Amino acid sequence: MKKKPYRSRIAKEVHTSAKGLHRIGLLSKKEMDRFDVLCKPIPAYTAKQIKAIRKKYNLSQIALAKVINASISTVCKWEIGLKHPCGTSLKVLDILNKKGLGGLNSNVAN
Repeated sequence: MKKKPYRSRIAKEVHTSAKGLHRIGLLSKKEMDRFDVLCKPIPAYTAKQIKAIRKKYNLSQIALAKVINASISTVCKWEIGLKHPCGTSLKVLDILNKKGLGGLNSNVAN
């Protein structure tokens, strides 16, 4: 069986512990599914992909910067490939890409 990639060594350890708890019945399937989502890596986005996401939702660079809580300069640098999103910015960009602007609102409550 192919090994599952993790975000970090800590994520791997947390996921392994959660699987053990699930196996003995102390963690429900729904809770285990949440650990699966939390522990898997977030994909990297290229400059071209970031620009395409922004245009898909008809956002200016200023609007995207506000949505992601980044500076306009940072978004510009992402789109020309001088910098790459990481951390929270990468996660928010990934949610925006997968779920749209409405997905960001629903994730605030979770």
